[in-house]
Amino acid sequence: MVDTPTADSPREPDITHVNPAASGTWFGHPKPLFWLFGTEMWERFGYYGMRALLTIYLTKHFVLGDRASTGLYGGYTALVYLTPLVGGFLADQYLGSKRAVKFGALMMAVGYFTLAFGGQPAKPYQVIDGQRYEVVVDHFRDAPTSDPNEVRSLLYQGQKLKIRGNDDGSLALLAADGSVAHTVPAGHFAEEAERDPLLTMILLIALSVISVGNGFFKPNISTMVGELYAQGDRRRDSGFTIFYMGINTGSFLGQILCPIFADVFGWPFGLGFAGVVMLISWAMVSFHGGRLALVGNPPADAVKDRSKIIYLCALLAVPAFYFLFTNLMSAAPAAPGSGFLGYLASLSLMGKLLFGTFLVSVPAIILWSWFAGSRTEFQMMMAAMVLVTFNVIFWTLFEQAGSSLTLFADRNTDLSVFGLFSLSAPQTQNFNSIAIMLLAPVMSVVWGFLARRNLEPSIPVKFGIALMGVGAGFLFLVWGTTFVGADYKVGLWWLAGLYVIHSLAELCISPVGLSMITKLSIARVVGLMMGVWFLSISVAQYVAGVVAQFASVDTVGGQVTNLKVSLDTYVGVFVTISEVAIALGVVLLALSWPLKRWMHGVT
Repeated sequence: MVDTPTADSPREPDITHVNPAASGTWFGHPKPLFWLFGTEMWERFGYYGMRALLTIYLTKHFVLGDRASTGLYGGYTALVYLTPLVGGFLADQYLGSKRAVKFGALMMAVGYFTLAFGGQPAKPYQVIDGQRYEVVVDHFRDAPTSDPNEVRSLLYQGQKLKIRGNDDGSLALLAADGSVAHTVPAGHFAEEAERDPLLTMILLIALSVISVGNGFFKPNISTMVGELYAQGDRRRDSGFTIFYMGINTGSFLGQILCPIFADVFGWPFGLGFAGVVMLISWAMVSFHGGRLALVGNPPADAVKDRSKIIYLCALLAVPAFYFLFTNLMSAAPAAPGSGFLGYLASLSLMGKLLFGTFLVSVPAIILWSWFAGSRTEFQMMMAAMVLVTFNVIFWTLFEQAGSSLTLFADRNTDLSVFGLFSLSAPQTQNFNSIAIMLLAPVMSVVWGFLARRNLEPSIPVKFGIALMGVGAGFLFLVWGTTFVGADYKVGLWWLAGLYVIHSLAELCISPVGLSMITKLSIARVVGLMMGVWFLSISVAQYVAGVVAQFASVDTVGGQVTNLKVSLDTYVGVFVTISEVAIALGVVLLALSWPLKRWMHGVT
């Protein structure tokens, strides 16, 4: 997601004549910016490096299956965006940003190292008509990129029969001469795996620790950057721009290098690398030679140091999150024909809490603003709530990158780059980072050009364009699937094109979101509205995992047995996503005129 600088103001003093060398600055900015830049860059390296690997790690090493893996991924990212609400509040009121960042960095490092302790891979087996049959994998490679010679066989009635998926979803069990010895009809088999319960527990504990640590780190490092600049200092915007480049540099490096380490040396090295760089991040904010002594300190009116009890409560949150993850993994799908209420009832406890909070808070805030605010304030709050709701839809569809799109890259994408070398499936997520770095300055110039001519689209129109852009990206990829050959793999550049289109869509919605909320909210509930905004993103992350479950494909030992079936499944889901996104984008464009009136000049 894009972090954007604060709005520039012509009333702020001009300091362009200041000689950076004479003032002892770093590229014309306060020297502590270098340390905060590095702290954030290494943290983003670890976070995005681990995130790139997570879904593939769950499907291949733990053999959890598509449904459980994408659901767990969605639950994890939902907590990642929810916990900063608490971490930011605790830092503001008690800890100060610096102590919160240091504690969060240590927690995340511990979480990454714990995640790397995956142990032996799970042993897959098939359950056919209620009976268990062992799966044998020849040329097995426990890494993000599988061995191209990998072959899966089933020990069936005393024979070792090669497994082949049929176009109708059934399984063909082949004898040594290639003849079909037995056919298992679709719906009569299911993948299971023998996992060490201790290793599964360690996995979920690791995700819980990382989620808690992220809540302390993420909101407070940006706060420290803001403290470097006095009120009216026009360097603030460019300082945040430099800081933003640190975010993208870290994410780019993490999504390149962590998958390489995992492929060359194994999962523990790829995931452990995220822990190593997280320790570098912690060291930069902890051993700064006094350069950060004046920023991120506890509030001046804090009478009593409550840090120890806060740290203890944070540690106690880990088992609570662990329970949410175990509940999420054990949640069964809704019964066919149960309808929307049946679907809500089938949600995990995490889903019920997120949905319940969001569904209650939005109408409650609207009702409160009707009674407590003026007519103008009520209309502005209504506009904000409409845009918050569409924000959920946008990020739900956009955030398929780490789940269904990564699995699509692994299974149905030719990952060769001009025949010179190949990417791994996790590395394809980097197309978004690259596109954002290249396109953000271009979009800034475009918006500025249009603004000077009074042609810049309103915020609702930008939101509508963003939704349609997400749909267009999926349609572009679906178009690419019409050119696949006998291997049922789409060219890499079709997937890259999707990420470019999605990045353009992201740049339409992400930079204006937080600013829009602060401008439209009634002054005395701005903090609450910011919480609702981040809650909407958290809900979207969870729902993104649910949407990815619709693209689940039957696998054997974490691998699909028929690439045509998987391609058809992905295409069907992606077409539905694109239709929904474009239709809702058109609806929002139609609503843009009344919404613009309700916004009363907010741009």
